[in-house]
Amino acid sequence: MSLKPSATIRYTAMRLGIFVGCLVLVAGLVRLRWVPAGIGDANGAWVVLLALVLSAPLSFILLRKQRDQMSEQISGRVAGAKQKLAANRSQEDAADDSARVA
Repeated sequence: MSLKPSATIRYTAMRLGIFVGCLVLVAGLVRLRWVPAGIGDANGAWVVLLALVLSAPLSFILLRKQRDQMSEQISGRVAGAKQKLAANRSQEDAADDSARVA
């Protein structure tokens, strides 16, 4: 039995990695004064906000395959849960019908 990591965990880890990479890049650019450091004491918030703005489109483009795998995995689980729910409902209906007949 091979352990396959969850597609959701893999996607989240990769997305976090892209964000951390952007955060390091933006912090380095601010330190080199190639990017403005923000207004007043807002330097930390500025760096995080800029890293979020940069990492979002990168994640959207670079992680398309992982996002599709995650979607397939989640939709498969939802379909299985719907089938189990339908089977349980039919069992309850059958039991209720037999109890009414008796």
